[in-house]
Amino acid sequence: MTGARNGTGNGHAEAASAWRIAREQPRSRAVRRAGRAGFDYLVVGAGFAGSVLAERLAAGMGKRVLVIDRRPHIGGNAYDHYNDDGILVHRYGPHIFHTNSPRVAEYLSRFTKWRPYEHRVLAAVDGMLVPIPINLTTINRLYGLDLTCDEVDAFLAARAEKVAMIRTSEDVVVSRVGRELYEKFFHGYTRKQWGVDPSQLDKAVTARVPTRTNTDDRYFTDSFQNMPRHGYTRMFENMLDHPNIKIMLNADFREIAGEVRYDKLVYTGPIDEFFDYRYGKLPYRSLRFRHETLPQERFQPVAVVNYPAPDIPYTRITEYKHLTGQKHPMTGITYEFPTSEGDPYYPVPRPENAELYRKYQALADATPDVEFVGRLATYRYYNMDQVVAQALALYARISGEAQPVAPPTEPAPLVARSAQLDKADAAD
Repeated sequence: MTGARNGTGNGHAEAASAWRIAREQPRSRAVRRAGRAGFDYLVVGAGFAGSVLAERLAAGMGKRVLVIDRRPHIGGNAYDHYNDDGILVHRYGPHIFHTNSPRVAEYLSRFTKWRPYEHRVLAAVDGMLVPIPINLTTINRLYGLDLTCDEVDAFLAARAEKVAMIRTSEDVVVSRVGRELYEKFFHGYTRKQWGVDPSQLDKAVTARVPTRTNTDDRYFTDSFQNMPRHGYTRMFENMLDHPNIKIMLNADFREIAGEVRYDKLVYTGPIDEFFDYRYGKLPYRSLRFRHETLPQERFQPVAVVNYPAPDIPYTRITEYKHLTGQKHPMTGITYEFPTSEGDPYYPVPRPENAELYRKYQALADATPDVEFVGRLATYRYYNMDQVVAQALALYARISGEAQPVAPPTEPAPLVARSAQLDKADAAD
């Protein structure tokens, strides 16, 4: 792909602009129309959870659906766009799609074609860029060795520390790879990401951190690894392009809920906010992004380079052309700075926070005609495919579909970005 801004691209920017103009009605006009006709469902949030439910309810059951989002765009944290220099970038950090679910892949394939992409990440450690997750190549480069697969297994076992009872994120890592590699790759990064020491974080943060004894340097091993060929925003546009779906952007649920007639509600926002923080706020970590355009074709050898060192304020740098395949004489990069203030991204995995969420979950269970779905509404860091699966499973329950998609049985590792295992994810 090339930048649409200079007239040499695929028209994504122009198409997206026309799409927004067609649907971003002045709020008062949209509310007045809604008040006369009403809707079967009000969907709060135009990210993966809300958009999938809206599409399914409209196309699968013929329901009239109003989708609202407080942001000025659809797509949630997966939103991408062409910047002023014509480079396709992800506004909220890199989102890498991967799944082992054929049903999820088939569903999303209705709205996009795909570009094959296998994610690889390097970490800046000891003046070198080495693969992460830790693998045979990582160990050999760091220590100047020439170990085989069998030998590296013994190398790590000799450095692993015995931990009587694994309770924390630190326990998980040092029991697998030892103190030195923990300090090099995990301690500083995790502390930056979460704002607390790994010894104070639940073991779930690093419980699924892989350590490979072969040379497989792929970040993910899922059977389906692809990126939307024309970007995530185009995929969401196609998903929501249905005559039964109306969309209001720059619209806060609290401001319009009393002015719109609807029968049922699908809520994908923060569950504590829905209940007016009755028991207090659920803690989240957020991110601050610094986007730059550089006058060169390439900046780094892979899409993402992580920076575990505690004296470096950012956690990683992303270069988007690796993800998108775009051809352009310049390149776009993003620095990520974890922060305690801002939009909610990552639930903080501590026992007291899980207990607080359970109180809100009890309120949700007792609230009729409201479905809570998605990362924020269920206080889980799900990968994108898990959110899609959760939404499809909810639709199956609502519609009585015979063969529903199984919902995610456990969240993606909260360490996704804190210990070099990404989201989105972020931002997932």
